[in-house]
Amino acid sequence: MSDKQNSSSSAPSGSSKAERSEKSGRTGRRPWLLAVLGGLAALILIPLGVFLVAYATVDVPEPEELTSAQVSSIYASDASTELARVVPPEGNRRQVPLEEVPDHLQNAVLAAEDREFWTNKGFSFTGFGRAVIGQLTGNPSAGGGSTITQQYVKNALVGDEHSYVRKARELVYSVKMTNQWSKEEILSAYLNTVYLGRNAYGVEAASHAYFDKPVTELSTEEGAVLAATIQLPSQLDPWNNPEGAQSRWNYVLDGMVEMEVLPAPERAGMAYPETRNPAEYSAYTEATGTNGMIKNHVMEELQEIGITENDVTTRGLRITTTIDMQAQNATVEAVRTNLATLQEDARAGVVSVEPGTGAVRAYYGGEDASGWDYGNAALQTGSTFKIFGLAAALQQGIPLTAVYDSSSVMLPGNIEVTNWDGGSAGYTTLSEALKRSFNTSFIRLQEDLTNTTQDTADMAHALGMARSLPTVPETLRENGGQPYEGIILGQYQSRPLDMATALATLANRGVWHETHFVERVETSDGEVLYEHESGEGERRVSEVVADNLLSAMQPIAAYSNGNSLAGGRPSASKTGTAQLGDTGRNKDAWMIGATPQLATAVWVGTADNTTAIYNAWGGNMFGSGTPANIWKASMDGALEGKEIEYFASPGPINFGTGIPAGGNGLRYVPAPPAPVVQAPAPAPEPSPEPEPAPEPEPAPEPEPAPEPAPAPVPEVPDSIEILPGVTIDLP
Repeated sequence: MSDKQNSSSSAPSGSSKAERSEKSGRTGRRPWLLAVLGGLAALILIPLGVFLVAYATVDVPEPEELTSAQVSSIYASDASTELARVVPPEGNRRQVPLEEVPDHLQNAVLAAEDREFWTNKGFSFTGFGRAVIGQLTGNPSAGGGSTITQQYVKNALVGDEHSYVRKARELVYSVKMTNQWSKEEILSAYLNTVYLGRNAYGVEAASHAYFDKPVTELSTEEGAVLAATIQLPSQLDPWNNPEGAQSRWNYVLDGMVEMEVLPAPERAGMAYPETRNPAEYSAYTEATGTNGMIKNHVMEELQEIGITENDVTTRGLRITTTIDMQAQNATVEAVRTNLATLQEDARAGVVSVEPGTGAVRAYYGGEDASGWDYGNAALQTGSTFKIFGLAAALQQGIPLTAVYDSSSVMLPGNIEVTNWDGGSAGYTTLSEALKRSFNTSFIRLQEDLTNTTQDTADMAHALGMARSLPTVPETLRENGGQPYEGIILGQYQSRPLDMATALATLANRGVWHETHFVERVETSDGEVLYEHESGEGERRVSEVVADNLLSAMQPIAAYSNGNSLAGGRPSASKTGTAQLGDTGRNKDAWMIGATPQLATAVWVGTADNTTAIYNAWGGNMFGSGTPANIWKASMDGALEGKEIEYFASPGPINFGTGIPAGGNGLRYVPAPPAPVVQAPAPAPEPSPEPEPAPEPEPAPEPEPAPEPAPAPVPEVPDSIEILPGVTIDLP
């Protein structure tokens, strides 16, 4: 066989060298192509499988289950004057229903952030791709294009961590949310949570931050300003970057024209609106001045009625208080005007309570919103406390016409009690002793009570004094035992809030109502969580006792430097002063007084309550001075334009014996047969003066005792210390 033949026979039949080479090339490329196709399939199928698994397992909450921290607002009784806000750490957010957001603002937001919102499936392929590439290449600026749904999911569910894992989770949630929520629900949630700069979250908060108005009142131009800030809230604030802000604003409006939601001619005539100076607005300002103290009382009361901190910080509560702005403004102005003439560290506390409901109508605790609250501070009350001893006496059958010796009196331990001037008016009725604030007469009266000092304490507690305070576990007691004699002279501490409460109980003819600040609480969507019901109250003392005590208190305002209320409006009041140790100076000065419509307690002292308080001329401060002036101004302002009401005429105290328990004639002298002439209480239809109650076992009238000579009085500047820490009140 030849070589040629051998060669020919060795090659496959019908094939050439070129053909064999081409076939070999195809065979070599096939594994590579399969590998590429397999890789592409894996790139598609694996993420798709992961997506499907994630989609099946992820749980998208229902719209009502996703709560966002938002601002709760505290309003005056008019439900419109904002007194304070409770701002969560996340910022200033206020929920509003979608129907309250103007259509033009909704369209502006869509033009700025997601023009295909109503038709997309919750994500944008191109935007998602850019974001993933940016993460893989380390170029965050490449990311973007998130839909409104994705932006909301990021803010509400997955966070804003810069990673493709987070972006993938965002995609899964967005798709599933679009399938489970309506587009309206998604848009509403977004508009109420999106950050728009100036610490404002949501369009309602932003509307106030930029334009000082609710979102319902925004114009188309103003709505476009808010939409334009979403992309870069700080950088596009018109006060920081006016050119950039206006450029983005133009982009938004032009987009609205393209979307055919804004007519081109209307767009052509629009000008960039003026925005609010950010220095005038603070999202985190919760309260200013004494409103901070009102806020604290409201928050404490909310806890007591079962509204939790979580409710306050997530449900956008509208809390309507009892504060009447006419009364509140008058009170704040009265305090500021009168303290302006005093020493720098002069302070005041004022509380006004409505007798028939227990509602706090005015409150002043100081000018520092987060400082010491003098309306809620425990302070010595001075002679104002005499009314509680007198109420206890009336309840035990000792009438106002009972006559007591006003000369000095000795207490155990040879402690001498005198009156503020060291003098005596001899024997006077209890009415006169109250008006002239005789310490000695009331010490003797208290000794005649069945349980002496305990009866004074019990009556004070019944009328409204707190039974415990943060620093005093048991009030009006001496180390848990019976109080000292000085209780009736104001030795122990009580708060202006309590004094106003007790006075309101008396002005309501002995019926107590719980003192409260909160009138109504509702959520941002209108659900009412609480509404106060005053009810009928609780009777704490009989009408005849309250009426007699108020009758005795009626001449005091005029007697205290002529501080009668405007228009001849009747009032029942009492002054009081507490001394600063044995310095002869005073540290607490009070005026408490009521009409049938309003009871007000006023305290004036110094910031630390350990130094003397002086009047505008540098002299000793008395209750009839600045406190009485503040009381009159605040009461006149609060009641201006309101009907003049009158206290009921007092009936006779005709129960009990009328003879004190001691009954030895040394402290008490029965009233003469003829009634003692008193200043009558004005009334629409005055009733005749009641006859004095007859004694059950009349005894021959004793020979009148000679007027006792005044006891020697030590050199005391104006007042005297009767026990360690016990102060003698000044009228």
